[in-house]
Amino acid sequence: MLTKETFNLALRNLLQNPESSHFLLAVSGGADSMALLQLFYSSRFKIQVAHVNYHLRGKDSDADQQLVQDFCSENNIPFHLYEVSDKDQKPENSIQNWARNLRYDFFRKIQKTENLDYLVTAHHLNDQLETFLINLSKASGIHGLSGIPANEKQILRPLLNFTKDEIYAFAEANNLEFREDVSNQKNDYLRNFIRNEIAPKLFETNENFLQNFAKSLNFLNQTKRFVEEKIQQIERELISEKDHVLYLNKAKFAEQDDLTKFEILRKFGFQDEKEIAKIFNADKGKTFNSAEFQLLVDRENFVFIEHTSNQNSTENSEEIIIAESLSSINNREISLSKWIINENETHWVYDEEKLIFPLKLRKKKTGDLIFPIGMIGKKTVSKFFKDEKIPILARQKIWLLCNGNDEVMGILPHRQDRRFSANQDTKSTIKIKF
Repeated sequence: MLTKETFNLALRNLLQNPESSHFLLAVSGGADSMALLQLFYSSRFKIQVAHVNYHLRGKDSDADQQLVQDFCSENNIPFHLYEVSDKDQKPENSIQNWARNLRYDFFRKIQKTENLDYLVTAHHLNDQLETFLINLSKASGIHGLSGIPANEKQILRPLLNFTKDEIYAFAEANNLEFREDVSNQKNDYLRNFIRNEIAPKLFETNENFLQNFAKSLNFLNQTKRFVEEKIQQIERELISEKDHVLYLNKAKFAEQDDLTKFEILRKFGFQDEKEIAKIFNADKGKTFNSAEFQLLVDRENFVFIEHTSNQNSTENSEEIIIAESLSSINNREISLSKWIINENETHWVYDEEKLIFPLKLRKKKTGDLIFPIGMIGKKTVSKFFKDEKIPILARQKIWLLCNGNDEVMGILPHRQDRRFSANQDTKSTIKIKF
């Protein structure tokens, strides 16, 4: 049953302290997103709202916009609108993908300009079922079958365990005004066909079908995590690194089962079955490209070179200033949720007097040292990665928190440096949360 209390419980399972975060809610005007908006507003969380008017349904599209805009105006909620125009070049085909990419680009821009921690969408359990069946038809493997993530890349979906019927019941109980998109009743798209034709037949087989599906999805996610851990172990055995280039041993890789091969190559951006088959049959010197990597077929290895625009070498390492000075920090707290993906929200506490500004994020450099909290002595960041058995691919994505002297204050989100941490003699602190 969806209530303010069960919603808050679901949200706190995703974030330990939602009161300290700022949220951007994607609100279309439908029952799902209006319920989400009401729940966040009545819980007094810090929110802003984004709405996209695609102008695909004439007056209906304008009425959707007006409903959301009026709610925000009446309740003093910041409202952001994007109106699609001819410059957005709507395609003849793949309208759904085009629309999705357009709105998420819009949402990300707002998050950046307004300094908002999380985007929140109103996906629910029925959406999970539809996505599962779509991915099942595409042979997407366990990664696709494990469903829509509840917390990923600063996107939260706190309604994923609630059904569409529970959302309608909440809307009715709270006299919520919402709009129905009549185009969803057409079977023009695969998702609509599954929603209108397939799912109702499945519900007829068992009155608890959705609840049982949710349990099965939970088991699949546990299986996925177990598989990922095993594949990371195999990665450490098969992949080596030298000068920011990764080498995957071909002979040992060929001995692995198809699932392991697929999952490892998927991390490099290669996930098309036909392309993977070509990779294994390719002659020496042949190259393949994904969005992030170039794969070169060598005699003994598959060689992965990150594209120049994505490389994090010492020379091209991106630095992000998170605090120019002490006066630039609001409420003695800095949120890193834009850059650090962490399943459970946590924080590190630093001694204000030990801080040297500006504080920044950057990637690892040769010779970086850390004095890990809870350990004696020091070690290089490279040795820390090795000792903690962090996969080579994951190492390239890890941010270091550094001070104005370029000293490492922490390896995010793994370990804080004790030199700058607060202790019993600390008079004033700064909190870094992620």
